[in-house]
Amino acid sequence: MTQSSTLWLSQIQFFASLAFMLLFLALELGLAWMLAYMRVRSLASPVSPWMGAYRFWVRVFALASFVAFAASIPVMVQLGSLWPGLLGKIGDVAGPLLAAGLATVYVFKTCFLGAMLFGERRLSSRAHAAVVVLVAVGSTLMVLWLVVLVSWMHIPAGAQFTEGRYQVENWLQVVFNPAFPWYAGLYLLGSLLCAAFLVIAVVAVQSLRRPSEPSERLAFRMALRVACACIVLQGLCAAGDGLVAARYLPAKAAAVSGYWHSGHAPDMVLFGWPDAGSARNRAAWSLPEAGKPWLARDDDGRPRGLDQFSGMAPPVAATFWFFRAAVLTGLALALVAGVTLVRIHRSAYDPGVLSRAWRHVLGATSFMSWILILAGLAYILLAAYPYAVTGTITVAEIAGSADFSLLASVLVASLLLYGLFIAGFLRMVRHIARYGVVPVARHRGRA
Repeated sequence: MTQSSTLWLSQIQFFASLAFMLLFLALELGLAWMLAYMRVRSLASPVSPWMGAYRFWVRVFALASFVAFAASIPVMVQLGSLWPGLLGKIGDVAGPLLAAGLATVYVFKTCFLGAMLFGERRLSSRAHAAVVVLVAVGSTLMVLWLVVLVSWMHIPAGAQFTEGRYQVENWLQVVFNPAFPWYAGLYLLGSLLCAAFLVIAVVAVQSLRRPSEPSERLAFRMALRVACACIVLQGLCAAGDGLVAARYLPAKAAAVSGYWHSGHAPDMVLFGWPDAGSARNRAAWSLPEAGKPWLARDDDGRPRGLDQFSGMAPPVAATFWFFRAAVLTGLALALVAGVTLVRIHRSAYDPGVLSRAWRHVLGATSFMSWILILAGLAYILLAAYPYAVTGTITVAEIAGSADFSLLASVLVASLLLYGLFIAGFLRMVRHIARYGVVPVARHRGRA
């Protein structure tokens, strides 16, 4: 097999592991903040329906947290085995960020998470609510360290590349690089969106078997409102990311726009098929002159096309379509959430008033939110290719020398294992949704 095939197989394997980890990390993060809200609201009354909602969803959170932690191990292993040259070149930046992330995981897993899951009967209500909030904060910090590293690799600000490696000059510029706020916003909002649609799907499916309980209606209302807000905010973050790409990542901006020839009319291609062989978009549906704000400019003020990045442009068709897959999925989720909100807000947010067909649609929205997360991740990672660190370090430079057949075997085994994990997670969620929460034993006479 050619070196190019081996390189692409390494990237597919790493993307599969990274996507699996980030998917469950998104569920963990989104549920953490929703549980924090439920637990704080439950302080108003010891028999509040919010407490019932918390006790149900904390089980799902614990399961997602365990799977996310287990999924991080293959990612760390593959980071060293598939890309052995990376840390030698960016270790001055990546080392402290990864160490901070591991320290956050250590504190989060050993202190607050244990108290959250097993300390409800031993702590006062206010102390336990504070622990739940700290768990959400810890989960957020853990994710932000990873976002800092990825965003810095795309826009390497605050560090100088000398003698084949990066050296930090300004940590504030490293952490708060131009891409960081938009990448962080997209992932944090995507996590809340993913968790919200999981709640919506489970409550909708439960209502097909029996009337919804007050705690389920409260969770459904909260999730529906969170979903609607996050979709709007994600659109703003996507626009911000596009403007940053036009300024700092011109090849990415040209690829996602399907803009081939510099100086031509900067139309906004909504749909079409980018053909790299003929350097044009087949069957394109465009808005004339609407793509101008999303494209980089050369010294003469002309929009920069893909012809200026010969051999160093990202895979245009994949970048083009993964972006549009994420946008279309987001629009579909927005439509479902908006229609549901309009139809249910006058009925105490009881999903039982909806038709059975629509509740089945709501049950499928959880998988649509997963597609949104995965398509967005693929777009962000592919748009940086062929660079690992934009403008300086290519993926080919840091790749290992693994055998193609070995990589293929490991990829197949990994996909099977990830499929089993996902099936097991869904089966457990289905079991919890069907049979409810197992009552917690009393401790020293306390309810």
